[in-house]
Formats: sequence, structure tokens, C-alpha cells
Amino acid sequence: MNGVEQGERTTGTERHTGAKAVPAAHTDHDVEGVGDVRRALGGFLRARRGRVEPEHVGLVGGRRRRVRGLRREELAQLAGISVDYYVRLEQGRATQPSPEVLDALARALGLDAAEHRHLITLAGTRRVPAPTARVSPLIQQILDSLTRLPAFATNHRLDTVAWNDLGAELVGGLADPSRRDRNNARFLFLDPASRLVFPEWEERAEDAVGQLRVSAGRYPDDAELAGLITELSTHSAEFRRIWATGKVLVCGAGHKSVHHPAVGPMHLDYETLRVPTPTGDTALEIHVFRARPHTPSALALSHLATLVTRAATPDPTPAEATEDLRT
Repeated sequence: MNGVEQGERTTGTERHTGAKAVPAAHTDHDVEGVGDVRRALGGFLRARRGRVEPEHVGLVGGRRRRVRGLRREELAQLAGISVDYYVRLEQGRATQPSPEVLDALARALGLDAAEHRHLITLAGTRRVPAPTARVSPLIQQILDSLTRLPAFATNHRLDTVAWNDLGAELVGGLADPSRRDRNNARFLFLDPASRLVFPEWEERAEDAVGQLRVSAGRYPDDAELAGLITELSTHSAEFRRIWATGKVLVCGAGHKSVHHPAVGPMHLDYETLRVPTPTGDTALEIHVFRARPHTPSALALSHLATLVTRAATPDPTPAEATEDLRT
């Protein structure tokens, strides 16, 4: 069985350490960017202007600057809006900025397409319920049919909700909840074993935070998502550090390095396939990996697939073994 059995899911109020679910420590602080959309918009703008080097946009940096990145008045000038209006945007006192203002801010901040869409989402008034990730028998059959390609499916909280055997083994043993947490963000930030599985840990951690920030903007009323982000912020200084950068990511295609103790390092390509809800939101993301032909990674992945198949094949009974010998 490759999907999640009832009762095996973890929530934002507990985390897995080995085979035990241990309650997360209580925290009284709110995480900026979670729940309150107006605060989220202001926090995102502050984080992004803090990353813009004044010299890169034609301004003189100087040695006496107290603010990292752009000052509020500098960003307002670059975007062609009043300083007072921009301050009210950052403070959550201005609502529903026009598309023209958002486009101007995106240009001034040098936002990429994903960051620009996130800015528009935060500034909008559309509040939709979080999608429910349902793994249909057909989705599971598709995953299981990819016997030589690792694959697994995640929801918007980065819970892994379905997988094939090779995909489960590739990333640390998803099929066995005693080996690792099935939430990818919790695994990355709260389990030291993740650094062995992902040699490029910093990149994977940044990707996870960027995806959670996008989900928090889209679904501000998702209490389970808010609980997860608060838990990670409470327990991980590295999560807090990356979250403060305003990192945004929509998972697509690319390359990842993975290490498995039985076969060693593998450098893999991956592609993300989206399963939509009837309203057009993404219910599931299916991540499929492959090694480029005639490479050491292809040999390692093939070896791992053989090991996984062998482990899933039951030993023959004495009668079956005798029959095999006769034929």
C-alpha cells in the first residue's frame, strides 16, 4: 500500500521523532505572513525591498545607511507612488491597491513571475478554502505504474499523500513513518537525517519555505497550514531565517541531488505535474524524477529500483521454489 493509511497523518500540532509523535512546544508569537493578509502584504514588501541593492536601481548606497536595501521613500519614488500611500500599504492600512500600483511595485522590486503573482494574491480580496488532496485510485495506479521512475504526490502543506515504492525509498523512507516525517518541510527542518538525504540542503530548505509562503498567501484561513508554519518557526532558527527573506517559489522542473545509503549520490531531473480541483486550484502536485541516461546516477537509480523490487517481492514458499526448479 503506497498511499497514506488512515490515522498515519501528522498535523501541525505534533511532529514525528523516530516512531513517536511528540507535541510541539507552545509559542505565543505570530508568524508574519500567516493568517492576516494585510500584514502578510506588508511583510512581503518589507522583505523584498530589504533585498534590493540601491546601486542596482541607480541609487547611491553610501556608508551611513541604517536600512538594508531600499528605504520606503526610495521604493515609493521608483514605483511612482506617494510615500504616505506606500507606508500605509506596508502597515496594512491601505487595501485593494490597483493592478497598476502592484505592477509598478513589482518592477521596482525586480520581482520574478512567481513573486509578482504572490504580490497580487496578497493584495486581493478573494479568500478561498484550502483544497482537499484526494488520491484517487487512478492517481495511485499511475504512480505505481512508474516502476523505474521515483514519484510521489504532495498537497499545498507539503504533506506527502501518495507515492510509489521507488519514490518512497528515494527520499528517506516515506512508506515507514518511523523512518521520517511525511511532511517534507517538517522533515527538512526538524530531522537532522534530511541533511544526509539532501546534500544541497540549503536549496531544498529554501524551496520548501518558498512553497509554504505561496500557500499561506493563497489560503490564509487554513488553520493546519498556519499551525505547521508556526511550529517550524518555533523549533527551527533556520526556518525563521529563510522565512524572513520573503522567499517565494512555485515548484516546476529542475534538478536535485539525493543521497541514498545503499547506492550513493544521485543527480536527478524532476518535473512537477499538477492535479487541479474543479475550481482551478491545485489539489495535488506529482513530482517525478529521472536520471539522465548513461550516467553514474542512472546506474545508481537502476540499482536502487532493483533493490526496492526485490524487497517488495515475497520469498517463495518451499512448494513454489520446487515448482520453479522443475520449470
